[in-house]
Amino acid sequence: MKVSVIIVHYQVKDLLRNCILSINKYFHGFDFEVIVVDNHSPDSNWKVLIGEFPNVNFIELKENLGFSKANNIGVNSAKGEYVYILNPDTEIEGDYFKEILDFADQQETFGALGLRMHDAQGRFLPESKRSVPALVNSFEKLFTRLNNDSKTYYRNDIGEFDIAEVEVMTGANLLMKKSVYQEVGGFDERYFMYGEDIDLCYTILRNGYQNFYYGKYSILHYKGESTVKDKIYLDRFFGAMDIFINKYYKSQKPFQFLLMKIGLKFKHFIEARKINN
Repeated sequence: MKVSVIIVHYQVKDLLRNCILSINKYFHGFDFEVIVVDNHSPDSNWKVLIGEFPNVNFIELKENLGFSKANNIGVNSAKGEYVYILNPDTEIEGDYFKEILDFADQQETFGALGLRMHDAQGRFLPESKRSVPALVNSFEKLFTRLNNDSKTYYRNDIGEFDIAEVEVMTGANLLMKKSVYQEVGGFDERYFMYGEDIDLCYTILRNGYQNFYYGKYSILHYKGESTVKDKIYLDRFFGAMDIFINKYYKSQKPFQFLLMKIGLKFKHFIEARKINN
C-alpha cells in the first residue's frame, strides 16, 4: 500500500462524498486506501456513505475527540507507506498525485508536503505555506498583513505556484511518511482543533526532516464549512495558539513569550467583543 488517505469528518456529508469521489477519480498508478474517521457527527445521515463506498474504511467515534486524536486513530489503522491527512471539504483536481509521491520518494529527508489550495471562488489560500510562529510574524498574522515579498507568516517570499521548502503547511492537506508521523508522535493531542498542524510541521523540522510546499498542483478547499464562528471557535483557536507558545517559547524565549502572550489575549478580547456585539 503506497498511501493511506485519512479524512476526519464532522457534519459535512455531501462535501465528504465529493472528496471521496475526487480521490477515486484521480488516484492512479499506485495502491491507496481511504480511511474516514467520523468525529461523532450529530446528524447520522453521513452513514449512507458507508453503503456508497464499500472500499472505504469508516471509523465511527462515540464522542467528538477533536482533530488531533481522530487523525491519530486513523493513522493507527493505516497500511500505507505514506499517510495523507485530508479535510472532507476538499477535492483533488487532477491526475497528479503519482508525480507528488515520486517527488517525495526522491527526497532523502522527506518530512511533509502540502499542495497549493484555493477556495470555491478560485482565490489562493495563503495558509498553504507558512512560517513557524514567532514574534514579528505572529504580530503580522494577528493584526495586519505585510503585502510584500518578505518572509512573513504566509511566506510571501515564495510564489504560490512554486515548489519550495517551507516550515509549515496546513492540516487540510498534509502528506507524510507514516514512519515519520509515528516517529514524531503524530498530532499533539492537547490540541482539540487548530494549531496542531503548525506544531506537527515544526516537530518534523526539529527532528531533522524537510517540509515542502508543492504549488505546481492545487486542491479545492471550501474552507470552514463545518466551522461555526462562535465563542467556542474563538476559545479553541486562541487556546491552540496559547498551547504552542507555552510549549516552545515559555522557557526558551521568555521575552518573546510575554509579548506574544499579551498580543494573543488582546486579539482574543477584540474578536470576542465582535461576536458579543
